[in-house]
Amino acid sequence: MTDFAPTVGVASTHPTNMPADHAALPVWNAENWFYEDWPVGQKIRSLRRTMAEGDSHLFNTLVLDIHPYVQDQMFAETEGIFGKRLVAGAFVFSAGLGLVATNCVNAFSYGYDRLRFIKPVFIGDTIYSIRSNLDKKPRYQEMGLIRASYEVFKGEGELVLYCEHLQTVKYRNPADFVGKTEK
Repeated sequence: MTDFAPTVGVASTHPTNMPADHAALPVWNAENWFYEDWPVGQKIRSLRRTMAEGDSHLFNTLVLDIHPYVQDQMFAETEGIFGKRLVAGAFVFSAGLGLVATNCVNAFSYGYDRLRFIKPVFIGDTIYSIRSNLDKKPRYQEMGLIRASYEVFKGEGELVLYCEHLQTVKYRNPADFVGKTEK
């Protein structure tokens, strides 16, 4: 296995509106990596999260998802094809990606490709995620484009969701990429 740098708490944003000794501390899960710092091939795995009844219901309420498969226990048990309530796919996507999300202050979401809901997730299922840095390429004068896959699993390793996240990430030294960008 290839050795990579730590993934969290490695640098600080050094804000000027707090005591200097506080600003000098590394910020947990708020990295300031640059494009050059994203290693292709790096993989990280999340902790696990059980998809609880209350969380599922709150998500459905927030996004106004009242589909009977996610909101109506009686329908799901008697008329639904799975015999029990599902967790909304949008919640599986949000929670699954959130489990391995970084808060890099130099990265900006560009979009998602290849999003697939492969298997159903039910109330009480436990999920975890693996993020893999797939590739990167210079794109703009100030930022490159990186692509990472997200695989969300339930139980002991059953794949339930796959997608690829595209992000633009600022260069540490934009001069190094003059003549190498697409735009």
